[in-house]
Amino acid sequence: MEERNNGCAAAGEDGIQLTCFSEESDGDVLLHYQIIRLQKQIYVWIGCNSASLGHLYAAVPTRPSNAVGVTSLIGGASDNTGFGIARRLVLKTGLNVVLACNLPKNNPLLEANAEKKLVQKLISLGYTKP
Repeated sequence: MEERNNGCAAAGEDGIQLTCFSEESDGDVLLHYQIIRLQKQIYVWIGCNSASLGHLYAAVPTRPSNAVGVTSLIGGASDNTGFGIARRLVLKTGLNVVLACNLPKNNPLLEANAEKKLVQKLISLGYTKP
């Protein structure tokens, strides 16, 4: 896997941080990522071979049970690519997560690789819980 920085890294005075990068996965698939860190929330876009939005999910931690609530904002219920990623991101970060996911729905290995690379980047940025 080769990571490419798209020159999209910025931190505003209001605490908003923007990170973009691309990565080759499985030799021929190019994955694109955009992470926007807000005060108590992160927005993540994962795209594969195209810049379209894909399915959009919102996930939030619930209290007092420490469970995660996830809903699909854009996209059908028959394609849950990204649903699990959004849920696990909340568990790893403790933040509200909005995830746009444009990955092929019948490729669980690609989805797992995309999530693994995303989590590695979130750890390196300091967005995960200790």
